[in-house]
This record gives sequence, C-alpha cells and structure tokens, in this order.
Amino acid sequence: MFTEYEIDTMMEIRELQEATFELKKYFIRNEAPYLELSDHDFFSLVMMTPMVGVAKADGTISLFEELALNKKARKLSKGGYFMKKDPVVYGMKFVIQKYEDWEDNFFDLLKKAMARSFDIQALQSNDPPSATVTYEEYKREVLKTPYILIRFMSSFFLESDEDIINSKRTIGRSEYKAMQRIGEKLGMDKLRVFQMFMKTYEVKGVQ
Repeated sequence: MFTEYEIDTMMEIRELQEATFELKKYFIRNEAPYLELSDHDFFSLVMMTPMVGVAKADGTISLFEELALNKKARKLSKGGYFMKKDPVVYGMKFVIQKYEDWEDNFFDLLKKAMARSFDIQALQSNDPPSATVTYEEYKREVLKTPYILIRFMSSFFLESDEDIINSKRTIGRSEYKAMQRIGEKLGMDKLRVFQMFMKTYEVKGVQ
C-alpha cells in the first residue's frame, strides 16, 4: 500500500500533477461541486478506484468492504484526520456512486502514473506463464520485479503489502473477473508478474 509520502513523490511529476488537477476540476464540476480536495488527496482517491471496482463486482458494496476501503484511504490522505472528516473517505462516496461513469478517466490517470514510475513496456511478456504456476515460481517472479510495480499491485488489489506473497488466496468469481478486467484496462494483463499473481487465486466454485 502506498504511503502519503510516495503519493507526494508521484505528484511532483509535472505531467502527472497537471493531469490530476484537470481531472479533479472536471470531476468536482460534474459530480461534487462542494467537495474540497487537494490534488494530493484527489490522486489518492483515484488510486483507490481499482479496489472500488473489485468491491462493486457483485453490484453492491457491503459495510465490511466500505470500512476496508476507508481504512486504506486514510493511509493515503495528506495529514492526519483522526478527529476530523477525512476528505478522501468523504470523496470516495461520490466515486462509489458514479464509478461506472468515471472508471475510464480514473484508470487513464493511473496508467499515466505507472508509465512515469517504471518502464512498463520493458516488463511486458509475449510468453505467458504456464497454466499452472507454482508458489515458488511466483515468489521468485515477485522478488525480481521492480519494487514500485509491486507497490502498485498491492495498492490496487490487496489489503496489505504482506499479502503479495501468500500461498492461500480465495476469491469469488465476480471479484476475480473484475480484477482481470481492471488489469486489462490498466495494461497490467501483459505483465508476467500480474499474470502469475492472478494464477495464485483459488476462485470459489471453480474446480
């Protein structure tokens, strides 16, 4: 999971800063005219959208899922909000309600962030992993993958960084399909480590 300091570092990239400012202005004008967010906190909100997409895979977001999203959001917000309303948590309510309308815009911004953080083309693989990937093979792939890519993956799809190497993962079919779709939209489906990551899941109801 990214920290607020890593978000700060990405926001120092001029192209990313400008794209974030423009999308924030567009989003607030159309969906939340009274929402007050810094560029940092808006980008943090966008960073949460893959998890929102997975949580909405079955059509609704449970209270447990909403609490988990809020917990991650607080780690990304700039500054402390223990006794105050967290702007990222507040803004997420609008993202949950309008996710389908804005996902392409948000994912485009995330693709820019990844493209400026590591060489995604150099990590693309034309040789997909075998149908069955062993836990040992996956662990080795994670260890040789750039750290920043692993951070993106864990921020987008996992509750904590420690879960990136975990031999026991179970997931519902709708959530799994949502992860595949989001991976495709972000261009991660062509990355060997992401392909192997998806094979570490046991999909409920699939033999």
